[in-house]
Amino acid sequence: MPITPATAANSSSNGTGEAILLELVDEDGRTIGTAEKLSAHQAPGQLHRAFSVFLFDEQGRLLLQQRALGKYHSPGVWSNTCCGHPYPGEAPFAAAARRTYEELGVSPSLLAEAGTVRYNHPDPDSGLVEQEFNHLFVGMVQSPLNPDPAEIGGTAFVTAAELAERHEKDPFSAWFMTVLDAARPAVKELTGPSAGW
Repeated sequence: MPITPATAANSSSNGTGEAILLELVDEDGRTIGTAEKLSAHQAPGQLHRAFSVFLFDEQGRLLLQQRALGKYHSPGVWSNTCCGHPYPGEAPFAAAARRTYEELGVSPSLLAEAGTVRYNHPDPDSGLVEQEFNHLFVGMVQSPLNPDPAEIGGTAFVTAAELAERHEKDPFSAWFMTVLDAARPAVKELTGPSAGW
């Protein structure tokens, strides 16, 4: 992974052990400050920059991840391929590529911007709030996965029909359908009409 000024300053390997900071934004997505990650998610939540990645295989199946049970927020639930927060000063595209590699051990063979969405999703189980201005990305994955077990409890490639069935019976993140629906135009363009997205 390339080192940028933002990643070098915020890398957990820099030995400082400092709190992870998020970019706070206004309703138009302009940066207005920073906040510590956990405090930004305490109710009622502070609007902050985030990203969501949707990667597909060559058959047009979406790669889902199950969040590891050790995660402080939404453990054990299924969600999109990768999601997270850029470091202050880090471009959302760079953050999306970085975290996809860190979590799944794979770099997308294609990654494209798919718009933004703003939402407010409380998590009743944890009491935390996702108050996010989310940058969306869609792309392809063509290499074998090597998930980090501290981040990911499981992975699955699903068709649109399989996702609908799974969403009925399995727990999913509170934000999942919001980000998927917002990314659908780009997903349809990437996968084609026959994939059914």
